[in-house]
Amino acid sequence: MRTPRMLAAALLTGAALLAPVAPVAPALADTPSPAPSKSSGAPTEAGTTFRTATPVKQGQLATAAASTGDYLYWVFPADAGQRPTVDATVTLPSSGRQAATTWRIDVYDGLRRRQPCMYGAQSRSAAPDATAVTLSCTLRPVHAWADAWSNDMLPGSYYVRLTAVGLPASERGLPVKAEMKPHTVKAGGAHAVDGALSTPLGAGGPKTEPEDGWSSGWWTDRWIWTAVGGVLAALAGVGGYALTRGRGRPARVPGS
Repeated sequence: MRTPRMLAAALLTGAALLAPVAPVAPALADTPSPAPSKSSGAPTEAGTTFRTATPVKQGQLATAAASTGDYLYWVFPADAGQRPTVDATVTLPSSGRQAATTWRIDVYDGLRRRQPCMYGAQSRSAAPDATAVTLSCTLRPVHAWADAWSNDMLPGSYYVRLTAVGLPASERGLPVKAEMKPHTVKAGGAHAVDGALSTPLGAGGPKTEPEDGWSSGWWTDRWIWTAVGGVLAALAGVGGYALTRGRGRPARVPGS
């Protein structure tokens, strides 16, 4: 009778371990974050330097009227466990263009370190008769903490710079309209690390912060797998003990 009781106790222990965390378990695969509510006061201009970068919320479409050759800067927040993507569209003048122009989008973290794009067309050339050019940059997942020597993505402010590069003199000063939208998806536990920053990067710059505040960085879905692994190990130990004990018992002799 002791073996069934031990199995029941192990199952109850496993249920107790999983009960507190199961309702809040994040998705194991990348899933879109809930779209933030769009503010009616969406930005209609861009800064010209890091210091004057225009704050933008995740999921918010920012626009700006500019001239070819201007540097346009925006800044948005990205928290631990998110993978940011920045999309941009430049509407070009319908007349007056004589040569092809190349547009480029770059993203920098709060320490002004340029972050590489994992996916997307970060740079594109627009023919003289093109009416628009579309750019995109999907960054690496944001870690809650990293070593000082690494170039990992960390929670904080992320700066977007949009400009035309290698611009011919004939194309300078032409009017353009720029649109930029940052958004994120949730990254799974494979990208999670333990620990957290005491202060998000770029906290002293333009005011940017997620609508629900910065996460503490302690929770990852690794806790679920740790709990499940513990329960399975306990059950395996109980089962192995039961089998070993059952094989080691001497056979009963009828009538003894």
